[in-house]
Amino acid sequence: MSDDKDFVAGFDSNARKAPLRVAFVTRRTSPQVKVTDEEQLMTHPGVFFRVAIAVELLTIALVTLALLWDAPLEGLADPMHTPNPAKAPWYFLGLQELLHYFPPVVAGVLIPTLVVIALIVIPYFNINIQAESLWARDGIGRVRIVAVVAVVLCVFLAVFDVWVALVPTVIVAVFMFVAARSSAPSVPRFRRWLYSKPLSFWIMTWFLAEAAVLTAIGTFFRGPGWSWVWPWRS
Repeated sequence: MSDDKDFVAGFDSNARKAPLRVAFVTRRTSPQVKVTDEEQLMTHPGVFFRVAIAVELLTIALVTLALLWDAPLEGLADPMHTPNPAKAPWYFLGLQELLHYFPPVVAGVLIPTLVVIALIVIPYFNINIQAESLWARDGIGRVRIVAVVAVVLCVFLAVFDVWVALVPTVIVAVFMFVAARSSAPSVPRFRRWLYSKPLSFWIMTWFLAEAAVLTAIGTFFRGPGWSWVWPWRS
């Protein structure tokens, strides 16, 4: 047996090219196996117990909220009396807010259809599995592309007077430009953290910001006739 005690663990589907090898280890031998794969966590019991704890904590929080505050339910539905405004459930209020600005075909059909098509098509593109920074390659070129996309989107929202959606778009674009200039080690840690984020992070951040703002406005700032009202006024 060789004196070299370092063994490398590897996997290959081609049995002829990389046949399986068996190493016999004596009692006095303690081989050191070098694994190149990333650290993995077993589903059971590691992930299972974490999910169970998260579900229990969420259940306790929901039960506590239900005991302390009543659900904001209205009276029984009356077909002879339609409430004004007739608001959708909270998870649809963002879409209902878009209907206030865009034509029904755009807000109710075109935008949701594009979102669904994007969710179907995106997995077939070259996905950034390593979560590489958006600015790691061709930073100047990507800054120009982001600038063009941001300007076109802002002009589109401004034409339809969707100022509530324009503000989150501008904020996310500003953070993206700040992140593009934050590769130096001397910049603050938060800027370097922004620099390390991939494109998927920025798209999801923009989407969540838009959904949160539109839902909040539809919930608290819309009154009769879908007019703008302040929450503290009856």
